[in-house]
Amino acid sequence: MKDMYPKNGRVILHVDMNSFYASVEMSYDVSLKGKPLAIAGNVEERRGIIVTCSYEARKFGVKTTMPIWQAKKLCPQLVIQKPNFERYRKASLAIFDVLRQYTEMVEPVSIDEGYLDISECAELGSPLDIANSIQERIFNTMDLPCSIGIAPNKFLAKTASDMKKPMGITVLRKRDIPEKLWPLQVGDMHGIGDKTSEKLQTIGIMTIRDLAQANDSQLKQLLGINGIRLKDRANGIDPRIVDPEAIFEHKSIGNSTTLPHDSTNQKELIGVLEKLSGKVAVRLRNKRLLGQKIGVTIRYKDRRTITRSRTVPNPVFEKKDILDGAIDLFMKNWNGEGIRLLGVTAYDVIEKESAFKQLDIFSFQEDAEKEPLYEAMEHLQNKYGENIIKKGLPLKNRSIGTDTSFSKDFFEQSRRNDPSFDKE
Repeated sequence: MKDMYPKNGRVILHVDMNSFYASVEMSYDVSLKGKPLAIAGNVEERRGIIVTCSYEARKFGVKTTMPIWQAKKLCPQLVIQKPNFERYRKASLAIFDVLRQYTEMVEPVSIDEGYLDISECAELGSPLDIANSIQERIFNTMDLPCSIGIAPNKFLAKTASDMKKPMGITVLRKRDIPEKLWPLQVGDMHGIGDKTSEKLQTIGIMTIRDLAQANDSQLKQLLGINGIRLKDRANGIDPRIVDPEAIFEHKSIGNSTTLPHDSTNQKELIGVLEKLSGKVAVRLRNKRLLGQKIGVTIRYKDRRTITRSRTVPNPVFEKKDILDGAIDLFMKNWNGEGIRLLGVTAYDVIEKESAFKQLDIFSFQEDAEKEPLYEAMEHLQNKYGENIIKKGLPLKNRSIGTDTSFSKDFFEQSRRNDPSFDKE
């Protein structure tokens, strides 16, 4: 059996649950099986947004972020239900418990997908045997379907799991890349969104083959170091390891500034918090991350420093939401003495694509409607500077001091010893 495993390379599985929310609901209510089902916020209102849907619904053209009225027009018999996140959390925990019975080298990516490194699991059978066993076990014990990709690295495993859905198992080797991957449009490649695809097309990169053979200098000029990374992926190169400890990392995105003078002026200090909140918001948006906790750092003139934080009801990335949390914390914790330094931080950040509104799913459609506005504002600020456009009344410009980052950027999937793995 060891002959089926590479001597020097790795064997990585990517397990991806199929239409997870809808599948969990079907496992709880078998009468929903075979029916076009959608999970949506604001199910009583026509303007509600589809969060996810079953494959039966997708056959009618129903898809994520589609308004309910439009989905109903495409599929009049569509069954719509509100999300039950407690059910999804329990199902996720059970799924990862199953995966860890095959190997401890399991890295959750979100509530419904994760990587396994089975390079040292020859005693359990071939990679295909293990994938079949995982798929059958999850389906037979939890009535939940999944697709699995088998490959020598994370990128190819993720790509492979997307190739056959639902209930597919796909092997993707490096030697398969020219035939299976390169003919695809560059926008179909995992890790490339619409904006990046459009940029690549401006230099004649239409397919993944074009990207794999692209000029390094052009790519770096267009996309920075990420361009080279994408070219490596197009050639099947991905050195990232499966890291079970990644879920225990605790990182954040924040900015602090030392004031030019010790200040007790509340209006001035709130202006500093606004500036810092704006910088944190820009960094979150650039990295497509959201913060689940907001914190403030206050350093007084005698160098005493306090840091206070609180979890927000929903993941945030917009300046207003960050600022509201920062001001609330500041006003509750400032003792009125002169302040030397202020900082604002977004903690427990998660990828935007992996985030969901934990308590207020019904405002999902509001965010979706605002997204084009956010993107337009970001484009103008990136091109002409952050002061080119602002919401509300502008504050008087002040020279506050040198900005410093007092925490590293990161991606966190869950917390150590926290049983509520509640991120999708």
